[in-house]
Amino acid sequence: MYFDPVLMIALPLFAAFLIPLLGRVSKEIPKYVPVVMIGFNLYESIMMLPHSMVKPIIVIIAAWKPPLGINLTIGALGNVLALIISLVGFVVAIYNVRFVQKEPTEKYHMLYMLMVAGATGMVLTGDLFNLFVFLEITSISSYALTAFIRDRNGAEAAFKYLLIGSLSSTFVLLGIALIYGTTGTLNMADIAEKIQHVDSKITIVALILLVTGFGVESEMFPLNGWAPDAYSQAPTAIGAAFGGIVVKAGVYALARLIYTIFNFQGVFFFILIMGVITLLIAEMSAIRQKQLKRMLAFSSIGQMGLVLIALGLATVRGVEGGLFQMFNHAMIKPLLFLSAGYLVYYSGSKDISDLDGMGRKKPLLSFFFAFGAFAIMGLPPLSGFWSKFIIISETIRGGFVVVAALALFGSVIEAVYYLRVVGRLYFKQPNESEKTKYVHASAILAMSVLALVVLFAGLFPDMVMSYLKPAATELVDKTAYIKAVLTAGL
Repeated sequence: MYFDPVLMIALPLFAAFLIPLLGRVSKEIPKYVPVVMIGFNLYESIMMLPHSMVKPIIVIIAAWKPPLGINLTIGALGNVLALIISLVGFVVAIYNVRFVQKEPTEKYHMLYMLMVAGATGMVLTGDLFNLFVFLEITSISSYALTAFIRDRNGAEAAFKYLLIGSLSSTFVLLGIALIYGTTGTLNMADIAEKIQHVDSKITIVALILLVTGFGVESEMFPLNGWAPDAYSQAPTAIGAAFGGIVVKAGVYALARLIYTIFNFQGVFFFILIMGVITLLIAEMSAIRQKQLKRMLAFSSIGQMGLVLIALGLATVRGVEGGLFQMFNHAMIKPLLFLSAGYLVYYSGSKDISDLDGMGRKKPLLSFFFAFGAFAIMGLPPLSGFWSKFIIISETIRGGFVVVAALALFGSVIEAVYYLRVVGRLYFKQPNESEKTKYVHASAILAMSVLALVVLFAGLFPDMVMSYLKPAATELVDKTAYIKAVLTAGL
């Protein structure tokens, strides 16, 4: 049994504004609110999964039926993304229980709740304007969280993110206004039916504006200038959340637009090429990094490049691989960031060169990082292998042999810099300086959950793919999505 899906957005938003009041009662209560609220979202998304795999769940708000009113559309794709966002959000919330110690923690947890609620709204909404509204909620809270530590580097990273994000929002709003002015509707299913009658020049301009706007959130080159600084300067848990929550919502929005609304063959080839460029530039940048978190940031961009390649193939199998890669990235990258956060803390430095011998001093943390590194590299039987195998094999099947070769080349570069870090952890003499504080149990629990999910997905990939295939089919074949929305309530 599942409750009204509206609660997945309404309760986290309400809880976010309740946190400062609860903080006046007790300093301990606010840190547990995200665990409870996002745990509810996780339960909801799991309970809705069997239903959404068969037919999209359409929630009509205020008795106004689509396309006139606002509605939530929880299809297989939206439900899978909501599940990923909730799972990552829940695990990071557990990690935050003990890791966030600086005052005022109420503001931190409030902003974190807003970020998760906004990202959840992005993948569940059925109309463009609310997609923009939830994008703004997600973005504004992310800007503030980037600068939460309140040092100069964090403020600079947040300002850069704010500047680029504001341009992104402007492009998205202009694109939405152009579509609304020509179709007279904001409902995505209704737009998909009407846009074929719109002047192609106007459609192309709207497409450029929206792809540019959501390309920023999807870390598409050259629109990803905010990502390296934001990932590396934000609190560790927020860097993990950016990769597992914020970027996933941005990629969903981009995929929904190019497949459901526009569906031009030319745009898929463009996304494919931009994916290759994003992947190669990010991986070559990552191998040059001397700081651990910046290396992980560029690695994250590279992973999104691989997802864009999969989306650009415009086949069900290709999109399945892309969704599997998104799932893997959402699980593995937080594991890497969370373990890296403690490694940096104990070494007293952000530099990779100062991690020498940490495998002997902190074996559990080093194991989690090495496990995540092997998984993201695609070492079998871990889950990263299967998603990369599907994408590259489907790329070859589609006739893009050069693209497949370049993707493999990017994977080799990725393996080099991850193995370099793992080698330092286990095969270098440890440094003398070390902080002796123990790892919190909440952090161990969070990292263990992520590692177990990655291992399970690697050992039983068919079980994961059984849920991703309906999601990919819904995206590639938009007919069922449109029919479900426009006939809701009839």
